[in-house]
Amino acid sequence: MLNLFKKVSLLGVLFAALVAPGAIASDSPVLDRVLDFKVLKVGMSGNQAPMNTNSRSGQLIGYEVDLARAIAGAMGARLEIVTMPFGDLLAALDAEKVDMVMSGMSITAERSRDYTFVGPYMMSGKSILTNSGLLAKATESGDFNRAELKLAALENSTSQRFIETNAPEAALIKVKDYDAAVDMVIAGEVDALVADMPQCVLSVLRYPNAGLATLQQPLSIEPIGIAVRNDDRQFAHLVDNYLDTFGKMGMLSKLRKKWFEDKSWIAALP
Repeated sequence: MLNLFKKVSLLGVLFAALVAPGAIASDSPVLDRVLDFKVLKVGMSGNQAPMNTNSRSGQLIGYEVDLARAIAGAMGARLEIVTMPFGDLLAALDAEKVDMVMSGMSITAERSRDYTFVGPYMMSGKSILTNSGLLAKATESGDFNRAELKLAALENSTSQRFIETNAPEAALIKVKDYDAAVDMVIAGEVDALVADMPQCVLSVLRYPNAGLATLQQPLSIEPIGIAVRNDDRQFAHLVDNYLDTFGKMGMLSKLRKKWFEDKSWIAALP
C-alpha cells in the first residue's frame, strides 16, 4: 500500500503539470483554494464503518479515509477530515466548510439536482439490522411496513427516505449516528435499523453475542460517490480523473479487499 501511495503522489505532480494555473484561478475556486493552502478538507460522519470510523486510539480509519488520503496526496495537499453528523454534511459543503463529502453518500437524482457527484467508487444497498428472527427473513420492504414497528434511520439519509417511501405505516425514529442506533436495536428500543448493508453486516460481526441479524440480500442497489459543489466542474473533473486512475491502477480493488473482505481491522474498533 505504501508503494501505491507513492505512485499516487507522482500522479499528482503529473496532473498538476497539465492544469494551467490561470484557468484554476478563474474557473475553479475550490481547486484554487486547495492549491493555495495545500489542504483538502473532506467531510465525513466518522461513524460509518467500514467506510469511516474511529479506532480505539481515536484515529479515523476506513475505506473512505484511505481513498481521501490518496486524493489529497495526488493533489499535493494535506488531508483534513472534518467530522460532523451525516445530516449536516451537505450543508457544510454549501457553506464551504469542506471541499467534498465522502461518507457513504448515495448518488440519487434528488441530490444530483444540487450537487455534482464523482464516481461511484462502490455499490451498496439497503438492509436492516434487527434482533428479530422474523424481520431478518424479510425479502421485501412490505414485510416491515407495519404500524406496530419502530424503524431507526440516519437523519437526512437515503435510509430515512427508504422508510418514508416503502414503510410509511411504521414509526420512523431519526438518529444522529449509527452507534446510537445499534445500541437502540440491542436494547430493544427499536425493532430494526435500516442502513446500508455493509454497516448492518459489520454490526453483526462486531457484537456477536447481541443476537443481531441482517438480511441475506439487500433490498435496493445504490451507487456511492463523492459529493462536490455544483459551481466547480473543473474540480469535479479533476477528482473524477483521479478516481478513474485509481480504478485502473487496481487501488480501489485493494481497498475493497482490505476493508470488506479482510475483517482483521475490526479488532481496532472500540
